[in-house]
Amino acid sequence: MGGDDAPRSVIDGALVAARRHQVGLLLVGDRSRVERELSRHPAVASLDVEILDTPERIEMAEPASAALRRKPRASIRLAAEAVREGRAAAVFSAGHTGASVMAAVSTFGRLAGVDRPALATIIPTKQSPAVLLDSGASVECRPQHLVQFALMGAAYARIAFGCARPRVGLLSVGEEEGKGNELTRDAHQLLKTAPVHFVGNIEGRHVFAGDADVIVCDGFTGNVTLKTGEGLVEMIESLLHAELQSTFGTRVGYLLSGQAYRRFRKRVDYSEYGGAPLLGLNGICIVGHGRSSPKAVGNAVTMAVRAVRENLTERLAEAT
Repeated sequence: MGGDDAPRSVIDGALVAARRHQVGLLLVGDRSRVERELSRHPAVASLDVEILDTPERIEMAEPASAALRRKPRASIRLAAEAVREGRAAAVFSAGHTGASVMAAVSTFGRLAGVDRPALATIIPTKQSPAVLLDSGASVECRPQHLVQFALMGAAYARIAFGCARPRVGLLSVGEEEGKGNELTRDAHQLLKTAPVHFVGNIEGRHVFAGDADVIVCDGFTGNVTLKTGEGLVEMIESLLHAELQSTFGTRVGYLLSGQAYRRFRKRVDYSEYGGAPLLGLNGICIVGHGRSSPKAVGNAVTMAVRAVRENLTERLAEAT
C-alpha cells in the first residue's frame, strides 16, 4: 500500500517479478483495492498470489513510531510479521521509510555485533556501481556505527558485484584524515584498523567517480547525497533532451545517437536497482523509492529473491 501510485504500481511490478522468478507473492493491504488491481491481470490465476487483508497503512506524513503504536495492523507491520512467521521470505515496501525500518527492526531484530541497521543503496559511477550506506535508516550515528556499515557494505559488495576486495571510502568534506566533523574524524581512525580495504576520505565530488566500491556515512548525509544525485540526474536529462530537440540538426543528431542516450538513461536510472536492502537485521527487508514505478518494484522484488537465494542474512552475519 506504500508509494505514490500504490497499490497499482506495486502490484504491476511484483507480478512481473513473480512470473520471471517463479515465486509466490503475499500482498498485504486493503483486500478490495488489491483485488481490483489484480482483476486487470487475467494471468494472475496461474501465479501463487495470496492477500493478507488490512485496512490500516502508515501515511507518509505520520510520525513512524506513533503511527505504528496507533495502528497495530498497519500493512508494513503485518508484512514484516509474515516474514518472521515464515509465511514469506522477504518484505518489500515503497512506503514510509521510517515505518519500514522501525517495523523491520522490531520484528526481525539485529544481527550480533550490529547496533544500527543501514540502507545500502547501489549508485552509478563512472566505473562500476558502488554501495552508499547508510542512505536513510540511521540519521544519528557514532563512529563505531560507521565501522559496522563498512563491514556490512564490503560484504554486500562482494555478494552483489562479486568484488573480491571492495574499496571502502568515508564520505567527508576533505580527503585529509583530519577533515570533517568529530564523527568522521573519529570514524576515520577506527576504519584505518578495521578489517576492510579502507581507502580514506571521499569528498562529495568523488562519490560518483568510482574511487570507492563502498561509501559510508551517517543516514542524514547519505540521504541528502542520494536525493541530490537523483535531482541532478533529472536536471541533466531534462536539459539534454531540450537541447537535443531544439533545432532540426540536433533532432537528427538525437535520432542518430538514440542508442547512446538510452544507455546513459539506463546507467543512471534508480529503477534499474529497484530498492535498497536494510542491512544488519535477522531478516530481509528491501525499501523502495516512494516514486517507484512498476519497473522499479519488479527489480526490487528481484533483489529480494536474489538476497534470499544467496543467503544474504547469513553471509552478513559471518562478516560482522
